[in-house]
Formats: sequence, structure tokens, C-alpha cells
Amino acid sequence: MSTRTTPAPPATVKTVAGAAGPTGAPPPAAPGRPARRGRMFLLALAALLALAALAVVHVGQGTAAVDLHTLWRLLTGAAADRSADEQTAAVVLDSRLPRLAAGLLVGCALGAAGAALQSVSRNMLASPDTLAVNAGAYLAVVAVAAFGITLPALPAGGTAFLGGLLAAGVVLGLSRAGAGPIRLVLAGSALTLALSGLSGMLLLLRSQQTTGLFAWGNGSLAQIGMESIDRLTPVALLAFVGLLLMGRKLDILALGDDGAAVVGVSPRLTRSIVVVLAVLLAAMSVTVAGPVGFVGLCAPAVVRLLSTWIPGLVRHHAFIPASALAGVLVVLGADVALRALFGAQAGAEVPTGIVTTCLGALVLVILAHRSRDLGSDSGSTAFARLRSRRAFVLTLVATAVGLLGAVVAATLFGDATLLLGDVANWLGGRSGQFVTYVLDTRVPRVAAALLAGAALAVAGAVVQAVSRNPLAEPGILGVVSGAGVGAVTVLTVVPLASFWLISGSALAGAGAAAALVFGLAARRGLEQNRLVLIGMGVHAGAGAFVSLLIVLTDPYNATKALAWLGGSTYGRTFPELLPVLVALAAALPVLAVMRRDLDLIGLDGDTPRLLGIRLGTTRLTLLTIAVVLTAGAVAAVGVIGFVGLVAPHAARALVGRRHVRVVPVSALLGALLVVVSDTVGRTVIAPAQIPVGLLTAVIGAPYFIWLLWRSRREG
Repeated sequence: MSTRTTPAPPATVKTVAGAAGPTGAPPPAAPGRPARRGRMFLLALAALLALAALAVVHVGQGTAAVDLHTLWRLLTGAAADRSADEQTAAVVLDSRLPRLAAGLLVGCALGAAGAALQSVSRNMLASPDTLAVNAGAYLAVVAVAAFGITLPALPAGGTAFLGGLLAAGVVLGLSRAGAGPIRLVLAGSALTLALSGLSGMLLLLRSQQTTGLFAWGNGSLAQIGMESIDRLTPVALLAFVGLLLMGRKLDILALGDDGAAVVGVSPRLTRSIVVVLAVLLAAMSVTVAGPVGFVGLCAPAVVRLLSTWIPGLVRHHAFIPASALAGVLVVLGADVALRALFGAQAGAEVPTGIVTTCLGALVLVILAHRSRDLGSDSGSTAFARLRSRRAFVLTLVATAVGLLGAVVAATLFGDATLLLGDVANWLGGRSGQFVTYVLDTRVPRVAAALLAGAALAVAGAVVQAVSRNPLAEPGILGVVSGAGVGAVTVLTVVPLASFWLISGSALAGAGAAAALVFGLAARRGLEQNRLVLIGMGVHAGAGAFVSLLIVLTDPYNATKALAWLGGSTYGRTFPELLPVLVALAAALPVLAVMRRDLDLIGLDGDTPRLLGIRLGTTRLTLLTIAVVLTAGAVAAVGVIGFVGLVAPHAARALVGRRHVRVVPVSALLGALLVVVSDTVGRTVIAPAQIPVGLLTAVIGAPYFIWLLWRSRREG
């Protein structure tokens, strides 16, 4: 994970937000030492007073009213009504105080972990979320529960630690320290998508064993007793003290790898130790409360903003504990706001992590919107070598033949195996009742998978060209999550809604999300890195809102919404494929006309301008096409991940970078991937089925890891 960088004092490195920090720009003026100490003292005092006030309000909230007077009587033992006070004491000791303790532990752990990960990666957007630490830890916990294994607190924490450490190692090992925010966010987000797909598959396949884990998977502070907190707090405290002891080495590491090596600090060893300690803190948090989102991003960002007023916060001996305290304030503040907004009963059911995720998504959008220069650290999509026409024709033919074979297999295999003669009789109207029923339901599913895969792949090729990033995919525009908000809203409000109502809501949600992302990114001509960050923020916020809808309506029966979010072709009919078919028919001719613009805009930011291409207008047109294709596919089959990432990249590797070749090959490869995944999903555990979107995530994850490794080596 070490990277050789030019030695420079930490005061010369810009941040995304433009605020000071261990990896940020310095404050404009440095006041004297007494003034700085005075400000530090005032800040600490204000933070502790705010924490005390939040703690009192937090303990008093709930279905049973506990006011200050009652709390004081419990503390002093001045009992007026012994039976009532015993009941109140039981509520406070068994529920309120454990929830408060969980908030303190989670906030402190995630705030400190986020600060440490941002320092070692030299990236303002690093956190347990963006490095997939939370997703890895959550998958490990779900996997254990899915097989009926119940673990005590410490072994469960160790399991979560191993899952989180593996995920962080993959993202950091395949990225480059200091490579900029975009690559890290895309790498972590794509790996999170894969790990979340595996978790979703286990939640669906083992629904009885994992009852309640969906809500817990969004981060819930609800506790019964202090047992797990008592066992895990010492481990978290040791990891926190370890980070404090590493503070001086982190200050030196900010000088650059060469400068740190000169004074005897090993960059590789320092990063490894800090990452292990940060992942351990995040794992303890996940074990106690599930993956509480974006606290590790928000808390250090708040401290960096304050460092413009108190320069001493830039040192890690102050930065790490200040981030931990800010994390506690964020978590407790979110929990207090949650119960104040939704009421005591709903506040007990809605995970606190949903609120923190919405807050973190807002912070991410603000950072991207206000930043002046996000750089371009991801490289161009035009990295593939030019291929001959013969290679293109052979690839096109081979892919088409493979797709034809996959379609035939998908038609013949499933919960009932048919023969080609049965298909011929069905086409001629001579088949029996059973064969007619099977093919009448199976063939539209195959067609839905084919069309949706082609649409997502073409949309991915467009997004990668516009963003000039081979790790980008349609989900980064927030369109998929926006469609999810629209569809799940209808599914929860109108359980018996028709397909057309659900699809129309999905299309409306996708359009609203795209309008929001484009509107915020239009400040500087839809610059690609800003577009990616804003899209990721909208994606996270919309995903949190979907979870909120599911938990508020029926937290223990989210199978229908989860199946739709996992992507499913079940029950599709030919008329229901009309949206995606129209989207493809409208988009492909336009892309054929704009093929030259696609080639040029994927090179760099200067060449298209020199050739008279208006970047803002062209990007908006191309991204609108990608939105229409994605929305049509999502309306037809739900959410399917990784197709828009894997298929275009594989197409470029096979036929080169010219989009007149990339687009048709991408469409064929995307259709092939979804058709094969759908066939496997409805065959391997027939008559039960695995949503196709979860399988594409599982299939796409190994390819994505190889892609990261290759792009890192080439970089």
C-alpha cells in the first residue's frame, strides 16, 4: 500500500472541501499559542456540554416518558413511588442506557476510524463506508447468521473484523495512496455493491435465519442489556489508544513517503498498522449496531472545517480524538432527531444509520459541489489498443453465437426441462397445455433479461466514455437508486400495484434523480469527477430512503422489495418489455450518429473543444441517453448491478476503443451476462429462485477485482 510521493509539508496538499486538516490546506493565519490553546479549550468545553445535553435528551426519549426530575430521583435514590420508579429504572437500565452506550461506542469508533483511514490513504473521502469495510463486516455477520450459527460478542466481533479487513485490503491494495478521491470512491462503491449483493442473496435464501437483519443492516442502536457493549468496549478502547500512539508517525507520514523514510518511519508498516486498528474499530461498531453509514466521512469533515479556526486540530494527537467526539455527536444527534421526527415507537424501529447515511450523502454532495478542482485521477477509457476490422467481425460473430446459445439454453432449462421440439411445436401453436404454460411464462423472461442487459451495457459504455473512467457505471449517476425509490414507494403504499404503475414510478424516480444530479453538477459544465461524486451522494441518500420505506412499513417482511431491488424477471410479459424496447430503439440510432463525439469526449477535456465540440451540451445529451436506457431496464426487471461496468470494459478489451464497435459488442455481452445469470438463478435451486441482479453482482465481482489490479499496474 505504500506509494512514493514527493516530500511536501502537509500544509501544501489541497482537500476536496478546501478546509484544513492532516491532508488539507492550512488556515489563512496562525494565531499565537495562548490564543490557540484558549480556542481549543473552548471548543472542547462546548463539545462536552453539547454531548452532555444530547445524552440527557437521548435517555429521556422513548415510548415511556422519562423527564429530568425522574432521572435525578433515580440517580439520587429519592423514590416517591417505589413500584413506578422500579419500572422506570428497568426501562432506563435495560434499554435507554444501553442505547446511549451503543451510540457513544459507535460514534467514537467510526469517527476515529474515518480520520485514520483518510490520513493513510491521503484521501478526504476515505471512510469505513467508501472502503467497503462496513459492507465486508456486515457480510461476514450475515453469513454466520444465515447458517444458523449464534456467536457470542467477541467471536462475532472477530468475524466482522476479518470481513472488514479483507474488504479494506482489497480496496487499498488495488488503489494507490494519494491517487485522488474518484478512484477510491468508485473502487469502494463497486466492491460494496458486490458484497451487498452477496448479503442480499443470503437474506433472501435464508430469510427465517436472518429475520431482522435487514433493518439491523442499516445501523440500529437498539440494544437489550449491556452484555455485548461490555465485552467489545475494551477492544475498541485498545484500538483507539493504538491510533493515538500512532499519531506522531501519521504526522510524519503526511510529509510524503520519502520524507518519512528519511526520519526512520516505515510508510508501509505505518499504513498497515493504522488500517488494521481502524478496521478493528469499524468491526466493533458493526458488531454492536450494524453498519451505521457515513459517520466516518462526516466527523473528520467537521473537524477539518473547525481547523480553519483552530490550527492545532491538524495534528493527529488532536485530530483523531476530535473526530471521535464529532462522531459521537453525529450519531447521538441523528438518533435524537430520528425519534423526535418519527415519534418514539417509529424511532425504536427505524435504524439510526438511515439518518446518518442521509447526512453523509448530503456532505458528499456539498463537498463535490463546492470544490474548485477535483482533478482527474482515473485515466481515460480509451486505454485499449486499436483492433483490426477482422478481429471486430470475429468478436461480433462469436458473441452473437454465444448469446444465441444462451437464449436457447434459457428457453429449455428451468424448473421444467424442455426439448427443442417442444419449442418448435409452441411456435407453431401445436404444443400441449403444460408446454404452452411453461413457454408462455419463460420466453418473456428470457426476452426481458436480453433487452435489460443490452440497455444497461450500452448505458455503461456511455457513462464510462463521458466520465473517462473505466470503473464507472450507470449506478453512479443515482439513477438506479432513484428508480428504486419510486418503485419501492409504490410497492409499500400500494401492495397490489400493477406492473405499469410500478414501472411508471420507477421511471419518474430515475428522472428526478438524474435531474438533481445534473442540476448540481452543471455548475462547471458537468465536469466528470464532480458528476461522479454528486451521483454517489444521491445514490447513497436514495438507498437510505428506500431502506426507510421498507423498515417503516414492514421491517420483518421485506422480501418483495428486496426481490425487486435484487433484479428479477419473474412474471414478466411481452407488453411489459415495451419501456426498455423503446429506450433501445430510440438510443441506438442517436449513439450511432454521435459515435465520433463519444470517441473524442473519452480522450481528454481539451481535444473535443479544439475540434468544436461543446462539452457541456454533448455530455448532457449522452448522459440523458444513459439515463433513459437505465431507467427503461430498471422499470423492466428491477435493479441489476455490474452489467454496465463489466460489459463495456470487456468490449473495449476485445474490439478497441472506437464506440462504433464498442456499443454493439457491449450490448451483446450485457445481454449474454444477464441471460446466463437469470438462467442460473432460476435453475440451480428450482423451484426457488435467486434474483438475477444478485447473481450479476457475484459474477462481476471477480472481474472487477482483476480490472482494478490491471488498471493499478498500468497506472
